[in-house]
Amino acid sequence: MRIFVAGSTGVVGKLLLPKLIVEGHEVIGMTHKEENKAMIENLGAKAVIADAFDRASLFSAMEEARPDVVIHQLTSLSTRNFSDNSRIRIDGTRNIVDASQSVGVKQLIAQSIAWAYESGEGAAAEDIPLDLNAAEPRQGTVAGVSALEKTVAEMPNHVILRYGMFYGQGTWYDLHGFMAEEVRQKRVKGTDAICSFLHVEDAANAVVLALNWPSGPINIVDDEPAAGKDWLPVYAQAVGAPLPELQSGSSAWERGALNGKARKEYGWKPSYPTWRTGFAQSLSTR
Repeated sequence: MRIFVAGSTGVVGKLLLPKLIVEGHEVIGMTHKEENKAMIENLGAKAVIADAFDRASLFSAMEEARPDVVIHQLTSLSTRNFSDNSRIRIDGTRNIVDASQSVGVKQLIAQSIAWAYESGEGAAAEDIPLDLNAAEPRQGTVAGVSALEKTVAEMPNHVILRYGMFYGQGTWYDLHGFMAEEVRQKRVKGTDAICSFLHVEDAANAVVLALNWPSGPINIVDDEPAAGKDWLPVYAQAVGAPLPELQSGSSAWERGALNGKARKEYGWKPSYPTWRTGFAQSLSTR
């Protein structure tokens, strides 16, 4: 298949391109930066320059590529630009879907998140509604996620990958990432808040499998949702940080997510099934 990847130089995209090529697909990687073309080409894909906020350039790139499948992995998280990230989810996704439909694309796979569920007891499965009544500043995040998912659902075949919190190479939780430094400076406390993690390698593997999945949202998280009191000391040890302070308390929406559907119905199996071993493994091999 001809596959168009928006977000091809992000933490998932860089792992994804060679996996798709090994599977025999013809891959077109989109970037809005000229300096990223060589990276895409070195990974074995064709590079195209287009900006998700520039409808004309995006439509032109899609017209030239004429893909069978579009994969949307665009974010602005590497720079922690949350307003731009919301704009990507709303305006960027709108443009990607419109450009895809303009050339007859039927299938789109998109990146979402697994911590936008409404409050409740226990980790959330896919049938739990999004937290649309959340207060600010969370409201802005959930609204962006909701807009992305509704827009993607306009495609005949649409798989929405609700990823857990990324760790691994190039993420905030990498050895020299943003969170590692925050923990080293003891600016993060371990609480009762539940989080579901996901190694970026497992995220990329899920995208490849999702080419054959039915439409709808699916949680892509590891096997062990965990409280900050549990995971933060393990992470601190892995990055050589002092033990963090622990305190009680969490918000009702901080509940984690379940991966039973992806595992049992779709056959996805994480290579890093738990952060307990994954933190150390992903950092010690670098």
